[in-house]
Amino acid sequence: MSSKDKVILITGASAGIGLETAKQLKDKGATVIINARNPEKLEKAGAALGVDTIAGDVSKEADVLRIFEYIQKKHGRLDSLINNAGYGYFDMLENMDVDKFNQVFATNVTGAMLMAREAAKMFKAQNSGDIINISSTAGLKGFPGGTAYSATKFALKAMTQCWQGELRKHNVRVILVNPSEVQTDFVINSGREARIYNPTKLHSEDIAHAICATLEMHHRGFITELTVFATNPQ
Repeated sequence: MSSKDKVILITGASAGIGLETAKQLKDKGATVIINARNPEKLEKAGAALGVDTIAGDVSKEADVLRIFEYIQKKHGRLDSLINNAGYGYFDMLENMDVDKFNQVFATNVTGAMLMAREAAKMFKAQNSGDIINISSTAGLKGFPGGTAYSATKFALKAMTQCWQGELRKHNVRVILVNPSEVQTDFVINSGREARIYNPTKLHSEDIAHAICATLEMHHRGFITELTVFATNPQ
């Protein structure tokens, strides 16, 4: 189905996959609203793209309620939510910091739930809608140092399956997208050393393309889960 004139909200969209997805959807004629925690960075991104912005921290219920109040008041509806906000915390088990562990769960899991909860209310009333949860191949298989991050992505997969069961009868599609490593600032933002740019690994536009493709399938069907790997990373 065409994305033209659809109202689409993307969280964590001031950079990386979220920002590129906003660009591609705007180019397809969608009305795009981008969200992020940093107001200055968000406003700069929104102005550059020419899309609507609403700042807020998805891990805070008051912010989430304010975001949806704004969308309802300004746009009157929502066609798709792209739950992209998230970050990583990586360390070995014996070094786990409880505060950092809880914080990454607050954004990656609780934040996704809060956003989906409010979107589901609108979608059930409309009898239509899409929720796309951006997960990771870390949600398919754990790895050393991945205790916190991988656990959040396994949780997101479980929530996606629960929401599919609850919302299909309301014509709401819930889709999980699992990118492998993408050339963004994710590594730096997780407190690790920057990696050298590698053109053979995935780029933000590859994942944005996958997201757009899932939305454009006719609404009588949906892709329950989509995993994207680089073809031949060097």
